[in-house]
Amino acid sequence: MSVCSQDSRGNPTVEVDMVVGGVLSRASVPSGASTGAYEAVELRDGGDRHMGKGVLTAVANVNNILAPKLIGMDCRDQTKLDMMMNEIDGTANKGKVGANAVLGISLAASKAGAAAKGVPLYRHFADLAGNTQLMMPVPCFNVINGGSHAGNKLPFQEYFVIPTGAETFKEGMLIGTEVYHNLAKILKKKFGGDATLIGDEGGFAPPCDSRSGIELVMEAIEKAGYLGSCKVGLDVAASEFKVKGSPNGKDAKYDLGMWDTAPQQISGSELMEFYGGLIRDFPIVTIEDGFDEDDWENWSEMVTKYGKDVQIVGDDLTVTNPTKIKRAVADKACNALLLKVNQIGSITEAIQAVKDSKKAGWGVMTSHRSGETEDTYIADLAVGLCTGQIKTGAPCRSERLSKYNQLLRIEEELGSSAPYAGAKFRTPLWMNK
Repeated sequence: MSVCSQDSRGNPTVEVDMVVGGVLSRASVPSGASTGAYEAVELRDGGDRHMGKGVLTAVANVNNILAPKLIGMDCRDQTKLDMMMNEIDGTANKGKVGANAVLGISLAASKAGAAAKGVPLYRHFADLAGNTQLMMPVPCFNVINGGSHAGNKLPFQEYFVIPTGAETFKEGMLIGTEVYHNLAKILKKKFGGDATLIGDEGGFAPPCDSRSGIELVMEAIEKAGYLGSCKVGLDVAASEFKVKGSPNGKDAKYDLGMWDTAPQQISGSELMEFYGGLIRDFPIVTIEDGFDEDDWENWSEMVTKYGKDVQIVGDDLTVTNPTKIKRAVADKACNALLLKVNQIGSITEAIQAVKDSKKAGWGVMTSHRSGETEDTYIADLAVGLCTGQIKTGAPCRSERLSKYNQLLRIEEELGSSAPYAGAKFRTPLWMNK
């Protein structure tokens, strides 16, 4: 059975209940704000209700189209179930029944499969992927929000604190939380109380520019006493501020003032050099979506220039899609995947995307969405698939902390049998099989 529930932005989302052997498994589907053009279709109702964001059609598709065909199938056979839904939909992007309908069932089935086997969800994910080892991921805390995730004028979307020097996930949480609270004090003193208002993912939204955002994060790390334990990173989300109609490559135009009244257009080459300056001046270890999702030329050049020392993460570029990943591998356009299950729409296809990425020697960062729910499945996914890194917001807002808290529980349960990825979060030696 499917119903309409609410995400962290107060928008409707699909929730699916699956009962197997008298045991209820429940899953809810997240939603993005800065979404790639090539993501699987999130079916919305349109019209005036919920400002067009209703999901009653997707809910009806679960109850009336998908569920009747799936009742009686073995929930432990995730691949068969997911592929059956793809056949029912019959499109390349789940545009008929909706990726949000398919994913709700896929997630609920994974939880039901774990329950039927009598194992934790992370172990079931590991089994589905063929993993025998488990790993605790490094948390990438989004402590400053900009772009589509906040109400400030900052063009870059996310600024990360990454505690690679911690010994355990629990210590990483301690470090990230202390840096976050020190940052709040710094922002309040410099800009006033309004600067500590938070964006969609729990990060602060101060009146800063692209470079000073990193400077503020570094100041907070130093004040908290963790200069030797933390690296930093960015989710630029450049597709959001590429000038429409401009070419790709060195002559592409990006408007760093898109959230302001005054344009601040720079070329693709100038943006590339800007990244180079940041990499030289700060301990940056990861940059996500540095260029537009169709600007393949600049993506490949970025990997050539900076990819040895910096993780170049494809989000809008790859959309957790094996077909897009194949091209990115061939073009050497990035060296890491951002794993967002709702971009592709099923657990089976997401696992394949991770396998393909690991085979190419890429890193994998498990990710939430800006419109999140209290569902904690990505915590188990990160551990079971050994992604080595996870971003699920700041240590703030319960829909973000629910994932971090689940990871704390998992680490307590597993102990030393699931080591913390630490400084080798990109490519642990035993991860790439």
